[in-house]
Amino acid sequence: MTYASRLGAWLFGLAATAGIPAWAADPQITGRPQEHQLNMQTPVSAVGHDIYDLHNWMMIVCLVIFVGVFGVMFYSVFKHRKSLGHKAATFHESTAVEIAWTIVPFLIVIGMALPATKTVVALKDTSNADITIKATGMQWKWGYDYLNGEGEGISFLSNLSTPRSQIGLPGEAATEKKGENYLLEVDNEMVVPVGKKIRMVFTANDVIHAWTIPAFAIKQDAIPGFVRDGWFKADKVGVYRGNCVELCGKDHAFMPIVVRVVSAEDYTAWVAGEKKKMAALADDPNKVWTIDELKTRGEQVYNANCVACHQANGKGVPNAFAALDGSPNVLGAKAHQVDILLNGQDTPAYPSAMPAWKQLSDTEIAAVITYTRNSWSNKAAENIVQPAEVLAARSK
Repeated sequence: MTYASRLGAWLFGLAATAGIPAWAADPQITGRPQEHQLNMQTPVSAVGHDIYDLHNWMMIVCLVIFVGVFGVMFYSVFKHRKSLGHKAATFHESTAVEIAWTIVPFLIVIGMALPATKTVVALKDTSNADITIKATGMQWKWGYDYLNGEGEGISFLSNLSTPRSQIGLPGEAATEKKGENYLLEVDNEMVVPVGKKIRMVFTANDVIHAWTIPAFAIKQDAIPGFVRDGWFKADKVGVYRGNCVELCGKDHAFMPIVVRVVSAEDYTAWVAGEKKKMAALADDPNKVWTIDELKTRGEQVYNANCVACHQANGKGVPNAFAALDGSPNVLGAKAHQVDILLNGQDTPAYPSAMPAWKQLSDTEIAAVITYTRNSWSNKAAENIVQPAEVLAARSK
């Protein structure tokens, strides 16, 4: 057990013995924040342990300097006050003191900088990764694409799964008690094997987001038009949670990150299951759907991807997100709406641009367009879009 780990355990035990809220992390709970937690989350990666120990070591050094400097100052003021008959000294400088308070701080800074630099260099070394995963931030969810290594080709979206009944609607209180992982749970977790180096590639398709898992000691901005990277290697099986940590808009607080670390055998089984699931969902774009089939499928797609901005009633958010109920884009030519879904749209009237949704399948795009053209008060002349039409537009 490292010094930092022993310190955390000692603080937790002291708090529990004294009957007061825990100051340090409960060693039995990992992967998420805890009430009354003072220190950082328990790390589960080698770099995380280095950062944890550096943090505690530097805090101790700063505490010793604080106590030493202010202790000498207060002692000197108290013991040499005028009421005891002391008179102010008349000396102006001391060469020895000048040299000492230049060299000593320099040595302290070097003692801190050397291990910190080593850790920072390790943080940036993304070479020789076993698996590469791209995380794409979007308002307000994460998209994951497994680019290299076991699981290559797997792709999915990860949305907040905490029910609205626990969160409440604008102007309304929640109707259900908050769960244990309130606002830190998703419908699709990112899954990785334990003990493998995972390279993460980050970008965004609308505004700046930031991906972080504190227990892995990884945090990186996801910036539209740029690619950033980082890495982690989890050394303990479990579920680890984070959140978008860059203010990204109205639902910034509803954009959690969940990574499940599993054994190599369980990961292989998960990969096989995901590929079967993707094959089952890969609809034939040449299939002709009925309007009722498309509306039913489209409602599911809309609730999973569109409702946060455009709202369940299609009214949008004034001065932020355009309404779809009565929208000329929805009631106009269907080819134009297909183009918006595939390539996005930047409307000057609204500060939040409509991102591209190419990650959706041809059937999903056709379904959600058909749903919007036949919902609320909308009754579009061209009221149905088939997957083949989306495929043709995508191929242009």
